[in-house]
Amino acid sequence: MGFFKNLFGRKKENELGEYEQYLKIREEKAYDEKARGIWANYVPKNGQAEFVVGELLRAIEKLRDEANRNGNINFNEKCHGILVEYLREKLTDERVFDKEIISEINSELDLLKIEDEPQTGDEIYDWISDRIIDWHLIYDEPIKHTKNPELYC
Repeated sequence: MGFFKNLFGRKKENELGEYEQYLKIREEKAYDEKARGIWANYVPKNGQAEFVVGELLRAIEKLRDEANRNGNINFNEKCHGILVEYLREKLTDERVFDKEIISEINSELDLLKIEDEPQTGDEIYDWISDRIIDWHLIYDEPIKHTKNPELYC
């Protein structure tokens, strides 16, 4: 198994020992802090982000908001469909993740793209957000985002 599979593979809560639960909580807090820092520094109040990491985080949060707040009633290909495919393009990077994690990323993104089955709750979005943090940690330096003129959100 690859490094990220061992480090970031998911186990059910009841499968985790007490120490593993403590480590998981610590890891989640570290991810949350990094995500807040990225949001504050790289996600604009409106429009597309200037850097890829900001656009990735903006994308997953737009998808979360649409599903949880609106039940995907406003889901459309010119916004949400493009955002899912942008996430897929960037997060299926073999430099960052092994094939098992890439397969899981693709499966999760496939679920997010089903317009009439909104993924409510936070687990899927939090997991993708954590993969965005992993991606950011590997690339380290901000990468310029090329704005998509077809994206209408």
